[in-house]
Amino acid sequence: MNRTKDKSIILFDGVCNLCNASVNFIIKNDEKQTFLFASLQSDAAKEILLQFSSRKIDFKSILLIKNGIIYDKSTAVLLITKQLSNYYKFLYGLIIIPAFMRDFVYNFIAKHRYNWFGKEEACMIPSASLKNRFL
Repeated sequence: MNRTKDKSIILFDGVCNLCNASVNFIIKNDEKQTFLFASLQSDAAKEILLQFSSRKIDFKSILLIKNGIIYDKSTAVLLITKQLSNYYKFLYGLIIIPAFMRDFVYNFIAKHRYNWFGKEEACMIPSASLKNRFL
């Protein structure tokens, strides 16, 4: 059985502390287990991204693959929040802000994320209970 069927895939920077904290937050608030995860540094991500080789991809960004379409930066973040439980889904309303404005803020945070939040030497290893959520 294909594990990715009916799932969205989040590709993230596996050595970034902010990114890892974000993945943990998403897992905690993804009651329907909509998302699967892979670090951008993984072989799984490299294989997935081959499908999108015609598109210029910013590897400094979170990537969301949903229904065969790849999204990045603030659009990916907002589409992810739309699927979360509780009031987090209402953050999707920020999609009305033009992408260039949202991405300006996203890029600023992304540029400084290692200085502000730190960086690990290697990608995080999911716990045994979460291993099935990672590719």
